[in-house]
Amino acid sequence: MKSLYLLICATLLGACATPAPVTTPAPEPDQPDVGVLWVEHSAEYQAISAQVYAEARRDIERLLTTPTWTALPGVTDIAGKPPAIILDVDETVVSNAAYQETLAYAPYTRFGHFDFMRSNNAVPVRGAAATVAAARAAGVEVFFVTNRACEAFDDVEGECPYERVTIDDLREAGIETDAAHVLMAWEQPDWTKEKLHRRLFVAKTHRVIMLFGDDYGDFVHCTRARPLPPCTEPATRASRHAAVAEYADYWGNGWYILPNPMHGSWTSIR
Repeated sequence: MKSLYLLICATLLGACATPAPVTTPAPEPDQPDVGVLWVEHSAEYQAISAQVYAEARRDIERLLTTPTWTALPGVTDIAGKPPAIILDVDETVVSNAAYQETLAYAPYTRFGHFDFMRSNNAVPVRGAAATVAAARAAGVEVFFVTNRACEAFDDVEGECPYERVTIDDLREAGIETDAAHVLMAWEQPDWTKEKLHRRLFVAKTHRVIMLFGDDYGDFVHCTRARPLPPCTEPATRASRHAAVAEYADYWGNGWYILPNPMHGSWTSIR
């Protein structure tokens, strides 16, 4: 009887005991995309970037001394104008792979990118600084057309703080420049993220002999699924592929494209 009594008490006490809390492990962050890892870590990416820029350096003298040559199709008013080249910034001169890795933990925002770039030293794309130096040594002026936006941020001094950060990034990548040679999106009312207007702005005063970029829109206008002025029709996969053939004579001959499997206008095309 005593044993039965003790068993009943033990059972009742167990039923009233507070169960141990169940700890749910925190969700693991998404792994960085394989394209980000390729740019960040592969020797192949470094070799391709070096190869593209080496090819461009070999072309400088030939394109410079061909007075009828321009890298801007349809632009004919070039006689007597000094030569220039135009480069994109992100993934063309400066690598953002380290920032792209952070997107496994938090979504992209313009301020987030701005804050990362101002807080971290820029990582240069191999060959870019040497090519800019070679162009300048040959008497060619260098412009940067970037879709980093000229906009104000809360608690950040200035109306266009990204321009200062971009100039600093270029300097950290081995290239000195100034605000007159860095053309930001929305720096002027018609300077949308469609880069045509800014290329034509440079062409008003210079003969543009080379274009460098990682996105199709760094060379050809109206390449986006959501068109921006002056474009009115959305680009499609077929229209973009057709333009590759249309401008076949420019690729590797005044137009130099860098690999970017991480982001760009191609990601929205169906």
